[in-house]
Amino acid sequence: MSGAPKLPITVKAEIDLVLVTVTAMGLATRLWGITYPAAVVFDEVYYGQFTSLYMKNIFFIDDSGPPLGHMILAFGAFLGGFDGNFVWNRIGAEYPCSVPVWSMRLLPALAGALSVPLAYQIVVELGYSHLAALGAALLVLCENSLVAQSRFMLLESVLIFFLLLAVLSYLKFHSHHKRSAHFSPSWWFWLLLTGVACACAVGVKYMGLFTYFLLLCVAGAHAWQVIGDPKLSNTAVLYHVVARGAVLVALPVVLYLGFFCLHLKLLYRTGPHDQVMTSAFQASLEGGLARITQGQPLEVSYGSQITLRNVLSQPVPCWLHSHKGNYPIRYGDGRGSSHQQQVTCYPFKDVNNWWIVKDPGRRELVVSNPPRPVRHGDTVQLVHGMTARFLNTHDVAAPMSPHTQEVSCYIDYNISMPAQDLWRVEVVNRESEREVWKTILSEVRLVHINTTAVLKLSGASLPDWGFRQLEVVADKMARGYHQSMAWNVEEHRYGKSHEQKEREVELHSPSQIHVGRNLSFMAKFAELQWKMLTLKNEDSEHKYSSSPLEWITMDTNIAYWLHPTSNAQIHLIGNIVIWSSANVSLCVYAALFLWYLLRRRRRMKDIPEDSWSQWVLVGAVCVGGWAVNYLPFFMMEKTLFLYHYLPALTFEILLPPVVLQHVHDHILRFPAHRHAFSALVLAWLSSVYLVYRSFSPLTYGQPTLSAAELGSLRWKDTWDILVRKR
Repeated sequence: MSGAPKLPITVKAEIDLVLVTVTAMGLATRLWGITYPAAVVFDEVYYGQFTSLYMKNIFFIDDSGPPLGHMILAFGAFLGGFDGNFVWNRIGAEYPCSVPVWSMRLLPALAGALSVPLAYQIVVELGYSHLAALGAALLVLCENSLVAQSRFMLLESVLIFFLLLAVLSYLKFHSHHKRSAHFSPSWWFWLLLTGVACACAVGVKYMGLFTYFLLLCVAGAHAWQVIGDPKLSNTAVLYHVVARGAVLVALPVVLYLGFFCLHLKLLYRTGPHDQVMTSAFQASLEGGLARITQGQPLEVSYGSQITLRNVLSQPVPCWLHSHKGNYPIRYGDGRGSSHQQQVTCYPFKDVNNWWIVKDPGRRELVVSNPPRPVRHGDTVQLVHGMTARFLNTHDVAAPMSPHTQEVSCYIDYNISMPAQDLWRVEVVNRESEREVWKTILSEVRLVHINTTAVLKLSGASLPDWGFRQLEVVADKMARGYHQSMAWNVEEHRYGKSHEQKEREVELHSPSQIHVGRNLSFMAKFAELQWKMLTLKNEDSEHKYSSSPLEWITMDTNIAYWLHPTSNAQIHLIGNIVIWSSANVSLCVYAALFLWYLLRRRRRMKDIPEDSWSQWVLVGAVCVGGWAVNYLPFFMMEKTLFLYHYLPALTFEILLPPVVLQHVHDHILRFPAHRHAFSALVLAWLSSVYLVYRSFSPLTYGQPTLSAAELGSLRWKDTWDILVRKR
């Protein structure tokens, strides 16, 4: 038959046995005994809480980073059948058999294991020998801190995996480009994988942005070379630039949005963290506010009974509130007050948070039939539901913020202080000039008619006479928009009771409302992302916190776990030979780079042009990767730990084999010197392994060491090695 394939059909494959071997070794060192200890280890107490919330589809917000890393950990728990029922309240708590420890720690361990072959391939793609690549893989393999960090439910190993994958993918793509394999399937594959890996790195932790920007700079420099290539037509150059921009910029943005989309799809139930979100966001979650507000009217009308929540929600979410308590006649500093009824912002739901929207031209406090909606620009009075007093402000200094006006509920003392209780409603997020004031969806400013002051949350706490509630003021100087002066209606009902006693009973009954519009994904994403970037937990000093200067010389460690009855323990502590070698290599690289640069300026070329380009690329990847992942921590005002240094360390420990090969190939001229140098390198690698083995009991938590053996591992006085006194 013509055109039929010839038999037999054969496939030839080349297998790098060294690569296979280091991969197997990486799996062995990271996966061996990962179920030990069957107890909560250090930050597992933190990440485990979020994993449980994923299993129960309960919304949470974590200001430490985007959701991809949490979802990866939750996926491991899902594979093991975890139902989320475990209380993550302390380090060292024993896991019951219902917690699938192996599957929950599996994915970080796999990420750590696969970082070993990635390091091998990166050095090969940088143009160095397979022997140098093997050296880099062995350093990553035997680095105790990387091993320890990857064996538990933590995110640094996952972040490092995606960082190395992004670097390797881009180097592969660049190699295909240099071979003129433009727009081939493999060219597209490596470019796309670069964009995906960059998005995943940023999606795990914001630290991934540093390496992502570094790769964008390297890609930009290479794109600049493409633009200047006379062999390419203008159309081809345009295709190259657009392809890089689409894949390295647009694709990561789309994927980043996708991570949040999946995050919000999974977490559709209300939880303890949603209080910091806006009312509209809370109403989009199942249960909680959504259950309270189901069926309530959308449009605020004259006669509506409402609660007003401040949009800022800082220092805590709070609602406009009043109660039967007056401002003191004189404050502690001697200033006088109006002695009117206090108005505050109260951080709990309470019947005293209800207000009635009144038409100043009518006496009725009920909604007419048909309802008359309140619109942007309308003037209203706000009547406190439980005390029937009007929201008021006047030219009296506020108690805690004397540069602003006091806000009160008006009491008529028959003195020369008439009521000033008219307020203009301004819908901040309006779409038209006659926008209707809507429940949950509208953010409004309340502008005092007499003084043009704006109702505002000052954020200050009142003294004991104000029950430590938050101060509300009227600010004449307020201009523009700030969340502290914006309010939204959260709970809303149409008032029906004409008599005050009946109205009080009505206010105590639950509200039933319905918001006929859900937030779009982009609105929810924008709010969640903004909260993650601006919500700051109070950072407190931790026993094992450290400064960036302590990391580079490993003057610190972290005790991750201690057996309750023996000296078995796990520490985040590095291989001191590797850390010292990486620091020396960094200095040697910098010295040689400057030397070559100065010599080339004098038109003296000590190494071939290809070797110089290779040397520069090593600096961009390894030195640049170390710098961008290390130096920014000097500018961060947060509690820092040794594990924050691990991404920078990973890039730095790729340098020693590269520098050693460069010295061997370009600096040592005589065979005898090279032989002696090779012997020293072998001795150095042996010391790396010996240190790894010596500290493996602190990396794996077993075998248990005696007090004397633990004391012998305290190589630095600053290391905190725990010894249990019997």
